[in-house]
Amino acid sequence: MIPVLTIDGPSGVGKGTVARIIAQQQGWHLLDSGAIYRAFALAVDARGVDVADEAALEEIANNLDLEFKTKADSELVSVYLDGKDVSKVLRTEQTGEMASKIASIGVVRAALLKRQQAFEKTPGLVADGRDMGTVVFAEAPFKVFLTASAQERANRRLKQLQNQGSEGIISKILADVVARDERDSSRKHSPLKPAKDALIIDTTELSIDKVITQVSELIKA
Repeated sequence: MIPVLTIDGPSGVGKGTVARIIAQQQGWHLLDSGAIYRAFALAVDARGVDVADEAALEEIANNLDLEFKTKADSELVSVYLDGKDVSKVLRTEQTGEMASKIASIGVVRAALLKRQQAFEKTPGLVADGRDMGTVVFAEAPFKVFLTASAQERANRRLKQLQNQGSEGIISKILADVVARDERDSSRKHSPLKPAKDALIIDTTELSIDKVITQVSELIKA
């Protein structure tokens, strides 16, 4: 059995950073499922497809030209859509909002499910997302659910924007965080929630190193 670690949780809890570090430590493959949905949202937007046209959405999902590349001089994974590097636009707040809305559509999740499951290869996989432990890799032996207060996650997002040379209004960022949480947790298909057998870690007052330690101990145990 191929070892799989799932790391689920809302935006701003540190999923991406924890997943990347653990994958590097273990020498396992890395799946950023959020990037897949964000890239899909960009593809839908670029083609001018109405999100109500489920047949067209399914067609795009089944033929998504997507590639992940890692660079030795960067901590981030570069994402290529239709042969173009979309890494920067992929991580914008606007793209995240668009992806969150499209991700609630059943045919989209079904079409992208096999695409995500194909990442399960030896020697192992770390899968980061919102339904990795409950749906995509429900039989995974290692499951983690990260959480944090909405205020703390909004503060982290503001700091991230400032580090990128952008500006943000904390009240709007907080409102967006709360709205996305509500949308993700109440959607009909694959709602955001911890798997019954997941280790739940509140990262509000924890450093990344401390979170990494807890996750590493789960794998070792």
